[in-house]
Amino acid sequence: MLLSQRTRIQHCRACGTAVAYRVPPDDNRERAICGRCGHIQYENPLNVVGTVPVWEDKVLLCRRNIEPRHGFWTLPAGFLELGETTAHGALRETDEEAGALIELGPLFSLLNVVQVGQVHLFYLATLKSDVFHPGPETIEARLFAEHEIPWDELAFRTVKVTLQHFFECRRVGQFALHCSDIG
Repeated sequence: MLLSQRTRIQHCRACGTAVAYRVPPDDNRERAICGRCGHIQYENPLNVVGTVPVWEDKVLLCRRNIEPRHGFWTLPAGFLELGETTAHGALRETDEEAGALIELGPLFSLLNVVQVGQVHLFYLATLKSDVFHPGPETIEARLFAEHEIPWDELAFRTVKVTLQHFFECRRVGQFALHCSDIG
């Protein structure tokens, strides 16, 4: 079942009237359309932005203090807010979750997670310090060498894929943008 079929809009965001799903003129798919005011409501993916923060030969991971996946490890990341670029969102999330000061590098991975309606974007980052001040969404923030990564305790497949690409790129000494779909 597609995400749009599970989380269908029930009422118009403009006037509160019940909506009906139909294909609007000059469109190619069903949309939630208000029968009273005609407002068309679009359902679009959410963007998750974060970083791969590096200190010497180690990567910073955060142990989640929130659901989903409470207690599991992740890269510092979260939902992009309106009014910010993906780069600004990645900086903000790294500060909020890890209390880490970073120098942001290039976009490193773009992962489509179609089944949950998300796109995950991770930037490379260089830590300016190995001192962290995690926020309330993080139990602890800690540096890991590749052989120390708790692979079985990673919160999300997008984090695992991004870390696998990172360590492989580091081994060959060449970093490139990695794009893939997570099924």
